Amino acid sequence: MEQGIKVLIVDDIPSVCKRINNILKKDPEIIEIHKAQNGYEAILKTSLHKPDVILMDIHMETHTAGIKATHEILLHFPNIKIIMLTVYEEDELIFSAFQAGVVDYVLKDAKADVILSAVKDAYRDSSPIRPNIARKLRGEFKRIKGNEESLLFYINIVSTLTSTELETLKLLCEGKSRSEICDIRFVEESTVKSQIRSILRKFKSKDTKEVINIINKLNIFTVLNNI
Repeated sequence: MEQGIKVLIVDDIPSVCKRINNILKKDPEIIEIHKAQNGYEAILKTSLHKPDVILMDIHMETHTAGIKATHEILLHFPNIKIIMLTVYEEDELIFSAFQAGVVDYVLKDAKADVILSAVKDAYRDSSPIRPNIARKLRGEFKRIKGNEESLLFYINIVSTLTSTELETLKLLCEGKSRSEICDIRFVEESTVKSQIRSILRKFKSKDTKEVINIINKLNIFTVLNNI
């Protein structure tokens, strides 16, 4: 293959992540492996690392955390291939996963060659488990709405801010007034006003309070500080 495969493993059980990681790292076609322990972290690490294939557990912090994360990820990165990790072959669960857009599923205790084949086949867009049915399910049932309050949507916007805009936004989210920001940053009020206008333009908003509420609601600065 011309390029190697980048994989993200998402599971809240460390032993499962470790086993799958040990299987994947032995294959020369797998060039990058990242791990996440919940759906929230899966979204963040997808945004940061842009994996080719994600092995996604369904039951994590909530019963459907993996499904929700799959929706969110595919909304912004539709070309990423997601494989469902499951303990049992539950028809309803597997159907829900295909509705969300997964391309395949694999049992957590599957043999090493089965897991490797699943990852490589997903990467090549040639899943051996009824690929036509999988494509039909994805096309007919995937209902991903453009939710502009999604975590990934706003992280992408924050990533476009300059360092000074980011600092100003952070101070605003901490409840600082414009005059306080001027004092803290040793800048003129006109500079702060200009940065706020730029921030609002990037967020496509006319209301500073609206942007602050969104950032604080999603705990974006807390999350970014922990990465």
